[in-house]
Amino acid sequence: MIKHIKAFFELPDSKQKILAREVIDRYKGGETHPVSALYQLSQVLQFQMDLKETVTTAGITGFYFAFCVVIDGVQYKTGMGITKKEARAKAAELALEELEVSSEHAGIPSEVSEVSLTVRDKDSVIPEVHSGRAVMERKNPLKDQVPSAVREIFTRLMDSYPEFSACGGTAAAFVMQSPTGCEVIALGTGCSNTKASPAPTGRILHDSHAVVTARRSLMRFLYKNLLLFFSKNPSLEEKSVFQQDQTTKLLSFKNHLSLHLYLSQLPKGAAQIPSQLRLNPLSISAWEVNNQIGLHVVVEGKVFSKFSSSYEQMGSHVVSMSATDKITQWLVLGFQGALLSHFIEPVYVNSVFVGEGGCSDVRGLQMAVSQRVDGITSTLPLYYCVYRPLISLVTSAVPIDTQPSQKSLSFNWSHGDITTEAVDALEGRSSEDSPFKSSPALASRLCKAAMLSRFNLVAKEAQREELLAAVTYREAKMMAKPYQEAKSVLKSYLARKGYGHWVEKPPISDHFA
Repeated sequence: MIKHIKAFFELPDSKQKILAREVIDRYKGGETHPVSALYQLSQVLQFQMDLKETVTTAGITGFYFAFCVVIDGVQYKTGMGITKKEARAKAAELALEELEVSSEHAGIPSEVSEVSLTVRDKDSVIPEVHSGRAVMERKNPLKDQVPSAVREIFTRLMDSYPEFSACGGTAAAFVMQSPTGCEVIALGTGCSNTKASPAPTGRILHDSHAVVTARRSLMRFLYKNLLLFFSKNPSLEEKSVFQQDQTTKLLSFKNHLSLHLYLSQLPKGAAQIPSQLRLNPLSISAWEVNNQIGLHVVVEGKVFSKFSSSYEQMGSHVVSMSATDKITQWLVLGFQGALLSHFIEPVYVNSVFVGEGGCSDVRGLQMAVSQRVDGITSTLPLYYCVYRPLISLVTSAVPIDTQPSQKSLSFNWSHGDITTEAVDALEGRSSEDSPFKSSPALASRLCKAAMLSRFNLVAKEAQREELLAAVTYREAKMMAKPYQEAKSVLKSYLARKGYGHWVEKPPISDHFA
């Protein structure tokens, strides 16, 4: 029960009052989705807001998803729905309703009540029930559907191209859930990065680790669906996964769709932290914390802590941030990247499933992608947040190959592709015997130049002339100002917290037309 009410943030100037009132008016008028409204209020009022998956309330039978809103550690009523998106929306509605009603009961003046928030006493906070989450997971068919869908598409692709079966030891996939089931929309394998030097061509893949490859395949899928949406053909537009927000004009996934990530094993970096490690300065040295939970880099497939002397001796080698650090970044900035941010809202995943054949627990991954960025949401620009997916172990969908004979090969596939592409990760180009080859130069369909080409095609279809004016890949990226601001905030935050400085690739790799 609510014990008392106090202003979460005293609005000191008219600008913030106006912004908050506009957010609430748009929500009440049906123009803004309740989840978006809460995130927007968190920016205006500077509070920490999370949507946490929980368990269904007592007495509810049948299969439902359940979420609750958590504001600065205070947990609000549980919202339920037959899809995760519906459950999150209901939770946001309940939180907004409770905040507004509480303000009215407190006798807060009308011009303030719309932008005042409720804080319940700490003793009224509902504790996190881990055992309940375990029950929820056992009921969740996603834990069966996702690996099953990945296994099916992986087997089909490998049966079609058995000569590449040995390069699938480390795999990642993005799975889209709809009311009809789960479908793999992007898949990638690989465990290495290139030895090639950065060049101003945009035609070299510097990182071919599985989750990076799968994410770039996801971006190809998103571009395909943007072309469907902007086709001006009603039947094609209906096939697109996107819908448009009439206020922002940005696109987002249709309400009945949600996205999930499958990893065949824990990603390299801080996710592989020893399970006994605790972020408690009294129980472990600061040096060990920095080395274990801090940022990591990958050089020719080998992982180094940013604080290790071995990394400092790498000299001019091509360096990539670890897969764990990249996942941490994507769970704040979204998986879409800078270019796609011109057209769509941040793309987050609802769940991360890890094949249990490759690890025994996911605590390190949970710490790395959530705990390191605690408290950053209020400093991020509009639409960006710390998105906390449900992370859990599932049955392995891909056989683990401890000594892959084709370690330097990586393959990628996206929904709608006729065939797969095999990439020589060390060279950063398509292999000579790849089923798909874009040109005699063997530039991969995942390279930056290919992404820029798709970006320009979508900009043309969307009649975004200001985007077509960008001369270089880097210029087009930097024009996505909210995304770049969020990226800058994240990197500064990680450095300030002592996790290390993010390694940037040489600018020359982005200066191509």
